[in-house]
Amino acid sequence: QVQLVESGGGLVQAVGSLRLSCAASGRTFSSYAMAWFRQAPVKEREFVAAITWSSGATYHADSVKGRFTISRDNAKNTVYLQMSTLKPEDTAVYCCAVSAKDGYRWFPPRTASEYGYWGQGTQVTVSS
Repeated sequence: QVQLVESGGGLVQAVGSLRLSCAASGRTFSSYAMAWFRQAPVKEREFVAAITWSSGATYHADSVKGRFTISRDNAKNTVYLQMSTLKPEDTAVYCCAVSAKDGYRWFPPRTASEYGYWGQGTQVTVSS
């Protein structure tokens, strides 16, 4: 059974940095994609970034491009989200997810419906 455990959230001041981790277990992920999504109170879930396990190809949402970086450590089955120059509007619960299907090499999916397994999430709060 696939399990995803996020960590690294917390309270940080604006323009600060945080690194989120997502440890995955339960299967071989070599041809899957993983992503980070976030959801703020009274807002819809928002795509943040995605990566393929096989090639490490990434895609970042425009709202975080240049400030956030997704990466993975295949040996540890862990995906990271390095967040820098944080803004109060980045405040949200951040969840990692594994794609429902395999076969992704160069283009990780960006919509929530393409992800089949989700972690519980970790809260990130950015104070102004």
